[in-house]
Order: sequence, then structure tokens, then C-alpha cells
Amino acid sequence: MAAPLLVIAAGGTGGHMFPAQALAEEMLARGWRVKLATDARGARYAGGFPPAVERQVTAAATFAQGGLLARIAAPFAIAWGTLSTLWSMRRDRPACVAGFGGYPALPAMIAATILGAPRLIHEQNGVLGRVNRSFATRVDAVVCGVWPTPLPEDARAFHLGNPVREDVLAQAEAPYLPPGPHPMGMLVIGGSQGAGAFARVVPAAVALLPEELRARLRISQQVRPEDMARAQDAYAGLGVAADLRGFFEDVPQRLAEATLVISRAGAGSIADITVIGRPAILIPYPFAADDHQAANAAGLVQAGGAFMIREDALTPELLAGHISAILSDPEGATAMAEASRGRGRPDATLELAELVERLAAGRARLGAPREKRA
Repeated sequence: MAAPLLVIAAGGTGGHMFPAQALAEEMLARGWRVKLATDARGARYAGGFPPAVERQVTAAATFAQGGLLARIAAPFAIAWGTLSTLWSMRRDRPACVAGFGGYPALPAMIAATILGAPRLIHEQNGVLGRVNRSFATRVDAVVCGVWPTPLPEDARAFHLGNPVREDVLAQAEAPYLPPGPHPMGMLVIGGSQGAGAFARVVPAAVALLPEELRARLRISQQVRPEDMARAQDAYAGLGVAADLRGFFEDVPQRLAEATLVISRAGAGSIADITVIGRPAILIPYPFAADDHQAANAAGLVQAGGAFMIREDALTPELLAGHISAILSDPEGATAMAEASRGRGRPDATLELAELVERLAAGRARLGAPREKRA
């Protein structure tokens, strides 16, 4: 008898694909077969999926992007992708279908709905994306990566958190070293290659810090190539030790060593920060759809694990004030680290996998209803 099949429907960005990959790895370890349903663009983010995961690349489209012709063609691409996916699911019926958002997930989610297959959606952000919003009341479970996430009343919600990578979990128990008369790490991350606003404002904020505090900083900052020379010159002029790169391969290790983190408020970044448990200053990306990065940050800020600064209010003076306040208060920084860790969900992948198995076993309605976890 063939092993049960999980179809993962995802695509669009790494934010959709990385938690999907974590679930795929766990389900393979449990003896399941896993198929990734996505489009050509989504497939470009699937390089990290294990080879055992079958790729099903189908047509998909969005009404929200492209010119007039692309929007006219969108329903035909979605219909074709749905038909081909439906044919595939009829031949090899999935025990469960898990959607992670992004328009490439549409055909598989529509096909699963037509078949009546057990299905869930996982929303990484604090605001439902368009595709997940369309299916929130048509699935057996809506898994929230961030809490609170506004949902339709009829949605059956589970706050399980966002799955994180194994190298993040490996640092989950790393102790926090509070600020003190010793070198202090400050990690600055923003998107995949840093944020232009950070390259301008963070060095200027560091310049405003008291000299004795600035001398103890050890800065790791993601910086875009076009901003690299300016940022390097700024830190060199201040005599501050700074490791500036376009991308860090070892973010979990740097998080574990950080006394303070300055970051965008992407769902994956917050998941990593809270699993390891570090004080943070969060600066949401101002052009995120539905302002979802601010929603991502809200719960952590309310819990006392982070401060949030809107980019339109971001100045060197304001940022320097937050940095100085945290790094001059060992007890306060420790309390922030504990509050951050309290929001972490290191078991998110395991709990999501268990929910998949419960749905597949026909126990969808035995799960807990909407969980209002702090």
C-alpha cells in the first residue's frame, strides 16, 4: 500500500516556500510522500526542498499584476492549472492538501476543494494574503503563524506559529548575554540583502550613541551592494567594528550572539528572533501588502519583546534613543529577551505535521477551536 500523499500548494516568494519546505521535510521523515504544487516562478524557490519531494509545475496567474492582456489571460491560466492538478489528484489522491499562500497555490487549492480532500492553509503573516483569504472558510483548518491574525468568524483557527529551520532550532537554547562592560553584538537584517533605509539610518544612529557604548558594539549588518561603500566608510570613520555583507549564511548563529537585533518585521524573521529569544527593534517594510509587517510585529511589541518604529518616523535620533535605552539597561534587555522567547514557537513544524495527520485520519473536527494564545 502506497504511503499517504501530502500535496503542498505554495509559491511566489521564499516567505511562502520556506515554511512549506520545513513541513515537507518533517512529513518525509514520518514516512509520507510529498508533492509540491507550484508554478514556474514558485519552482525557482524550491531548490532547498529534498529531492524526494515531487515537483508539479502548473500554470497559474494573478489578477493583481501585469498589464491588461496578462489580466485577461489570468482566468484561463488558472483554469488550465486547476484542470491539470485535478487530473493529477484523481490519479493519486492526496491524504491532505496544505496551502501556504501565493497565487501559484490557487490551482491546487481549487482542485482540492472540488475533490473534497482534507485541506488546510497556513498563513505566515498577521494579515491573510489574498489566496488564503479566499479559502479561509473553505478549509478544515487555518493555521496562523502570527497571533493575533484577524480571520472570518467561520474560520477554524490554530495558532501553531511559523516553522523555522533546523539551524534556528539548534540555537533555541542559547543563553542571552545581557548588555554590560563587554563587547555586544548588534545584528541588523532587512529582507534578503538588507534595506536601503537601514544603510542610511543605522550608521547615523550609531554615531549619536555615547562613545563608551559605541566602542563596545560589534555590528553585523546586511547591506545592499549599492550602499556598501558608504556604510563601510561611515562605520570606519566611527571606529566601530562592523561586518557588512549582502547576505549572511549564518544568521541563526549571529542571532544567538546578538545583544540586540534591528530587523524588518517579516514573519520568518520574527519567528527566528522569538525562537532564539532576543530583544528587537522592528521596522516594518512600508510597502508590504495590507501593512502585514506591522501586524506581524504587533504581538511581539505588546508582549514587551520588541519596539516598533514606522519607517516614515525613522530618524537617527529616534533609533539611537531606542538602542541606547536597551543596551544601557541589562535588566530591561533581559526581560525583553525573555518576552521574545515566550512568543517563540519552536515546535511549530511538529505541531503542523500532527495537524496534517489528524486531518488525513478524518479527525478534523476534534481539533481545538480558535486559540487565543498570548
